[in-house]
Amino acid sequence: MKERLAPLRAYYAAGHTRSLDARRKALAALRKSIVAHTDELFEALRTDLGKSDRESYMSEVGVALAEIDHLSRHLRRLMRSRKVRGSLTIFPSRCRVVAEPLGLVLIVSPWNYPVNLTFAPLAGAVAAGNCVVIKPSQTSAATRAVMERIVAEAFNPAHVAMMCLDHEQTDRLLDEKFDHILFTGSARIGREVMAKAARHLTPVTLELGGKSPCIIAADADLRVAARRVAWGKTFNAGQTCIAPDHVWVERSVADRFVEYLAEALDNIYGMPAMESAQYPHIITRRALDRLVGYTDGSSGRVVYGGSVDNERLALAPTVLREVPIDSPVMQDEIFGPVIPVLEYDKIEDVIEYVNNNPKPLALYYFGRKSDGREVIARTSSGGACINDVVMHFAALNAPFGGVGESGMGKYHGEDSFLTFSNRRAVLVSGRHIDLPLRYPPFPPLGLLKKFM
Repeated sequence: MKERLAPLRAYYAAGHTRSLDARRKALAALRKSIVAHTDELFEALRTDLGKSDRESYMSEVGVALAEIDHLSRHLRRLMRSRKVRGSLTIFPSRCRVVAEPLGLVLIVSPWNYPVNLTFAPLAGAVAAGNCVVIKPSQTSAATRAVMERIVAEAFNPAHVAMMCLDHEQTDRLLDEKFDHILFTGSARIGREVMAKAARHLTPVTLELGGKSPCIIAADADLRVAARRVAWGKTFNAGQTCIAPDHVWVERSVADRFVEYLAEALDNIYGMPAMESAQYPHIITRRALDRLVGYTDGSSGRVVYGGSVDNERLALAPTVLREVPIDSPVMQDEIFGPVIPVLEYDKIEDVIEYVNNNPKPLALYYFGRKSDGREVIARTSSGGACINDVVMHFAALNAPFGGVGESGMGKYHGEDSFLTFSNRRAVLVSGRHIDLPLRYPPFPPLGLLKKFM
């Protein structure tokens, strides 16, 4: 493994990645290669996840290209050193902040959005001037093969290398010292990555998951809320880290909301989802079996959906009611198209529930904006939406990431550049003016207090 990493360390040490021109050319090459292989990516994503071309563009290819374009457009500004306001304490010196590359970065990407969650952070790492090792998921094999070709065409292998490794090889890779690791995946594996990184004091960005709650108040537009929840749970068949995991509905409108939710699910693709060729499938048989287990009665009563296509590995969007709070579906991150609907009388009870459980990656509120802001102020989550779900991910100028058990660190746009950079304070002092205040014998304390 050391031998495989040595060329990347040497390439970085030689300074090949640092100039504005080199970074722009690298981003342009990545963009060109993605565009050239877009049809292959569509076919691979259809094979791995059953995604339609439109969904693949919306959630994968288009997001990666937008991130590249955003960073390319703002790269000169991001690289420019920034003057820090001076003070008498450092007079006559001047201080600036310079964003320097970290060095060799490792990106460990998942299977559920393999293109997006590989190439978007890669764009940030390259824009910041680093060399990069990508360790993609083994599970989305068809997409991984296309991404290998894209990376090989776009980059010198000493600049960006994709390493397709098994579990044992990945362990050895994580034993090596990197200058930053970005991992997207489960909290369980995230802990293992962080433990490995701690041996070298390597900083980490962990994009994990958790149970993102969605709250529907009585004064919400129930039809709109139902349609947006239905979309968030059927997009990629619910295999989305920021999908609404479970729904809390004010009791007085719960029945109506479920009616509208069923109506939305019936028409989400112009027809019930399971009848549509555009509805994605579950990634593996094992994952499908886990999701089907939530419909056996132990996690509530199925009031909509529940049908399974074993050949296609597809599960119909499934709505559960009368869900016990300690049931399996309320303990695990669902990561599929199963929608537990719970009821509440007082919003304080929901806030207490959220605050007594691990901090989620996202929190969603439908109702008056002022009430939504209050709920957000009294809880904590990686991100949040009022009267929408998932869409905060698409805000390129806003940081994306988790908090607590849902992750640490942020990226997207400028935050990607900063995540993969060291913001270095550089102070420059004049050679001729040398104030005596700093040297012993020190001046009276009263004078020091006035000066500082």
